[in-house]
Amino acid sequence: MPSPPTPTVDEAIALGLTSDEHALISEKLGRAPNQVELAVFSLLWSEHCAYKHSKKLLRTLPTEGPQVIMGPGENAGAVDVGGGLACVFKVESHNHPSAVEPFQGAATGVGGILRDIFALGARPIAVLDSLRFGDPERSERSRYLLDGAVRGIGHYGNSIGVPTVGGEVYFEEPYEHNCLVNAMAIGLGERDKLVRSAAAGVGNVVVLYGASTGRDGIGGASVLASAELGEADEDKRPTVQVGDPFEESKLLECSLELLERGLIVALQDLGAAGLSSSASEMASKGAVGIDLDVARVPLREADMEPFEIMVSESQERMLCVVEPSNVPDVLAVCERWEVHGTAIGEVTGSGRLRVLHGERVVGDMPVAALVDDCPLYDLAPARPEKPLYAPAPATLAADATAQEALLALLASPNVASRRPLFEQYDAIVQSRTVRRPEECDAAVLLLPDGGAIAASIDGNGRRVAADPYRGTIGAVLECASNLACAGAEPLGTTNCLNFGNPEKPHIAWQLVEAVRGLGDACRALDAPIVGGNVSLYNEGASGPIYPTPVVGMVGRLPDASRAGRTGFVQEGDAVAIVGRREPSLAASELSRLRGEPLPDRLDDVDVADVRATQEAIRDAVRDGLLSSVHDVAEGGLAVALAECCLAGGIGARAELPQAGEPPVAPSVALFGENPGAFVVSGHPTALAQLAERVHLDIVGEVGGESLHVICGAAGIDSSLAELHAAHDSLRRFFP
Repeated sequence: MPSPPTPTVDEAIALGLTSDEHALISEKLGRAPNQVELAVFSLLWSEHCAYKHSKKLLRTLPTEGPQVIMGPGENAGAVDVGGGLACVFKVESHNHPSAVEPFQGAATGVGGILRDIFALGARPIAVLDSLRFGDPERSERSRYLLDGAVRGIGHYGNSIGVPTVGGEVYFEEPYEHNCLVNAMAIGLGERDKLVRSAAAGVGNVVVLYGASTGRDGIGGASVLASAELGEADEDKRPTVQVGDPFEESKLLECSLELLERGLIVALQDLGAAGLSSSASEMASKGAVGIDLDVARVPLREADMEPFEIMVSESQERMLCVVEPSNVPDVLAVCERWEVHGTAIGEVTGSGRLRVLHGERVVGDMPVAALVDDCPLYDLAPARPEKPLYAPAPATLAADATAQEALLALLASPNVASRRPLFEQYDAIVQSRTVRRPEECDAAVLLLPDGGAIAASIDGNGRRVAADPYRGTIGAVLECASNLACAGAEPLGTTNCLNFGNPEKPHIAWQLVEAVRGLGDACRALDAPIVGGNVSLYNEGASGPIYPTPVVGMVGRLPDASRAGRTGFVQEGDAVAIVGRREPSLAASELSRLRGEPLPDRLDDVDVADVRATQEAIRDAVRDGLLSSVHDVAEGGLAVALAECCLAGGIGARAELPQAGEPPVAPSVALFGENPGAFVVSGHPTALAQLAERVHLDIVGEVGGESLHVICGAAGIDSSLAELHAAHDSLRRFFP
């Protein structure tokens, strides 16, 4: 078979490389790259795999803490949750594939993050998702993407038997052409049995197991996530991966048995860039080389070229390193679980990734050049001189009454109940779910010792667009507040940084400031970053998305039976506001409904004071002092009160102080947003104990079948039925 012609520089540019990068590759190889080598380099040096515009920033984040077992660099992070157990967790994006084909894009996003969890030797126990779409009221495309993504998440999670226990979804114009689909997975494993991905042992065998390899996914996540999407992207539909959750279920059990029996040295899932990235990264971490014979790879399509086999992103595949004496046992386990298991290569001492097709060498590349020597670029951040984002169309008059504003907020897609989404997900499979979605601000999962893991995922692109630094701090604080409502102490944080094109100065500024805020907030909360993902180039003809750092946080509480609840519980309980409130309508949901432009900056937040309030709430939940607890977030205090009524099926009466000196306007007191405040209920004696630690105002009482609120000259008097009808507005998009 004659060798294919050497690719040109133009072909390298078509694959996403620059002419300078092609020259650098040629320098490292001592010659121009051939077809296989160019394909591998184009993916390993893509933004998605190399983080070449963000890696320098990520190095500034805090990554160490007393509970951290594994930090950034592995398939997922891991923290100690006691009893010899580790909680393994990570969040990743599948934005660009989901914008092209939402069902498979979202489904394979879930499948990919689950493989990251069991690649460490942990059993996946939960999924949370973070979604962003355009305006479903006005956009048929956004409704299509929403429906497809939700069905894809439900299909994969329900089929594989991993509960979807929480998440968030927002609808804003800047996501119209670039939806965001971020998935977070959580697993549980024995601390001492976790496995790393570094290849080791010259002469050891490389085994590929799982689904067969096809052309689906070629140029998928790694290429799609490293370029802007345009109007012609219907042509990219075939590059989106196709998932099979039933195949992954077998793969999961096979992997855990191999690890439990100690049959493998290292394990890595095949995600973006397929064999190219998994083999290269394993070799790099182990400071070894790997030879792969692609002629041995089980194929779905017999005529695949070597470069196609190397870059295929077919799903449900794993790569492991095995001592030669254990290969028969490994293949026997694969056969028992009905997954393909094939020895396709070996570990070498060459420090090179060699790709063979039978006896013929079709690619020979230094591992260091592939993984470690990708050029990292310095950003050129510059604060934009004019607004980047137009205001949303006004849907609420500025002179609307407080009651009209509350009902409009509850009906807003950004505040409305997510129950129509969660009803498509199995939230209780595996029988660990202590609190179902919307029963608590955080997901709560039972541990064997009677304690629990709490998890939350959060972000607010509109506030970050207004002020990337303070907006990102707010996202971290919101996550920690959700954990506090469950009674959990933060142990570690993961993140997914969703931004536009970092080569543009204003996007670079957003990214730099957001990472600075992320680092400062996590240091202040002692919640180190243990892993995450970066998704850039999220923009198209209509401009960039809102800068959207999504934050996932995991914590632990000692007694699952005392996990907090959102809903009011008991007639006659006192209602109180906890924390020093500094409400503001800047970048709030009410300001969005009014069609107001984004401000130039947000108010400063006293992070130390918010942390102290969170700790007081957490301890009060653990001590059983509170009947209910809910943090004040989108829509402000009035919406928080309404959500407590709806979650508990019981009304309340409250007279709210107009916070601030001088007092703020009633609309600000009712609907203003800023982190650090909570609505709680309980016996007055119990609340008095909490008041010894933190600022607390008793403002009312639980009871009745309506929400009655007075704030200065403003008043709200809405029945539970009226509140529920507004809050259930998303249901019309899920017939």
